[in-house]
Amino acid sequence: MSVDGVVTERNGDGGADEPGWDVDPDDESGVAVVAAVGRQIKAWREAAGMRAGELGVAIGYGEDLVYKVEGGRRIPRPEFLDRVDEVCGAGGKIAILKEDVAAVRYPKRVRDLARLEARAVEVAVYGNHSIHGLLQTPEYARTLFEMRRPSYSEDEVERVLAARMSRQSIFGRSPAPALSFIQEEVTLRRPVGGTMVLRRQLQRLLEVGRLRNVDIQVMPTCREEHAGMDGVIEILKFGDGAAVGRSDGAFAGRPVSEPKQLRILELRYGMIRAQALTPRESLAFIEHVLGET
Repeated sequence: MSVDGVVTERNGDGGADEPGWDVDPDDESGVAVVAAVGRQIKAWREAAGMRAGELGVAIGYGEDLVYKVEGGRRIPRPEFLDRVDEVCGAGGKIAILKEDVAAVRYPKRVRDLARLEARAVEVAVYGNHSIHGLLQTPEYARTLFEMRRPSYSEDEVERVLAARMSRQSIFGRSPAPALSFIQEEVTLRRPVGGTMVLRRQLQRLLEVGRLRNVDIQVMPTCREEHAGMDGVIEILKFGDGAAVGRSDGAFAGRPVSEPKQLRILELRYGMIRAQALTPRESLAFIEHVLGET
């Protein structure tokens, strides 16, 4: 748990040097998929009687990039696969690999979280420093990633941003899961990315908060009692009765699934929810903050 723009640089021979994503060496399944895709590309290139440099020129990318992709050291972008398919006459057999690549192009921890969210019938989240990822606009999320230290490269920013936005498909699921979010008042007022970015983020909260399966609640800063002082809480429940949860202030921050441990997280979350503004009051509060921004 917690947990595409194209950025290119031109190399000396006119090819785009960075049209893919780095491979995470600790992601064994991802490494295997990328290596298999690379072998397929190399086989089709050789069957077409082309050298790596010739293929690079034909598809508009550098020779070094072709070698990296074929060697499983670089995750190719969809347009790269489309061009190779066309030039090598693969008849769609390379282009179809986009489905396999799409499954591993995001960091493993994000894929794992997205799989859990895709199964969940209930999601409950308390956030205290920033708007939760499922609620973020692209501009807001990009700003957070660009502020990260040590810094992400521009390519890494694009990759993690795309991964975060892909998780928001949860709002289009049918049947719709029950989603509950509690946000600290400060997260609504901190101008992450500037005033216009914050305004669009507040508008997004109002839009999502009006969905029938979504509750957004605000924890006012003025509350004297607050059960969430230990930090973020996340709880996901599944259709088979299983659940997983995590909290910064419990069980060393590790994900837990034991009923006794989950009850502690659910108790804390329930108390926070009772202490926060109601969903209707919260939407009115967000509208008020938007008017002040």
